Amino acid sequence: MNGRHRSRLSLRMAPPIGLAVLVVVILVSVPLDPNSSGTLVLATTTSTYDSGLLDRIIPEFEARFDCDVKVIAVGTGQALRLGEAGDADVLLVHAPDLEMEFVRSGHGLYRQQVMYNGFVIVGPRDDPAGLAEVPDATIALDRIAERRAVFCSRGDDSGTHSREKALWAEAGHEYGGISSRGNSDWYLSLGKGMGDTLRMASDVGGYSLSDEGTFYALEEELDLVVLVSGGIELRNQYSVIPVNGSRHANVEEGLAVDFADWIVSQKVQGMIDGYAMHGKTLFRANAGEG
Repeated sequence: MNGRHRSRLSLRMAPPIGLAVLVVVILVSVPLDPNSSGTLVLATTTSTYDSGLLDRIIPEFEARFDCDVKVIAVGTGQALRLGEAGDADVLLVHAPDLEMEFVRSGHGLYRQQVMYNGFVIVGPRDDPAGLAEVPDATIALDRIAERRAVFCSRGDDSGTHSREKALWAEAGHEYGGISSRGNSDWYLSLGKGMGDTLRMASDVGGYSLSDEGTFYALEEELDLVVLVSGGIELRNQYSVIPVNGSRHANVEEGLAVDFADWIVSQKVQGMIDGYAMHGKTLFRANAGEG
């Protein structure tokens, strides 16, 4: 029995017993951690949520640890801020530089790799900017800017948005040549999650940067195709970070560490590798790397 969680023992079902035995039963029935709520708050990216992966794996954790998991799906930047404020117990995010700073600052206990996939640049089938002809993502973005082809940005301080901004900078532009807070006739900063951003790009015949998981999960409802993929600049690493409970009395640090250990276990890594949509594997487990 894990002492942090509620016991399944019931005094109503017990036969008549002596006072000493009754005291023992009562003590066993009380959680050893009086601060444990039996609920884990997981702050994660919209991509892990939109892909359906969490629906596949979380029930196994809840059953094993006799708890409930409350998922908050937001951009990585917001997820990190929730952790910093003590409003989340554990993070599953994908912005390595921001994650390492979060841990260095003492907000997280540690950072451990879980899985990866790739970012892809997607766009309309007729590909008016001619991205299918270019060799890498930075050249593709430069061509989009040059031809003022419609580009839909998440604009939400997520891990995907952070990577997009870095790619624009490598291409010699600042967030597509405009302020990150504004729009132009071709660059649309939406402030939305990945699924909604892809739907907008599909509706307006535009381009976007997406993680593979969300795109392939939604592919059948979108009028978009993958035009640029592969390369180290498009690798998309996800990691788990238990929040430092010593800074916030309400944080379920023990359960957060349980979650981190669980998601990198051989069983769950196998579940991640086996998760596919429309015949495509969405994530590749890599807890043993790095």
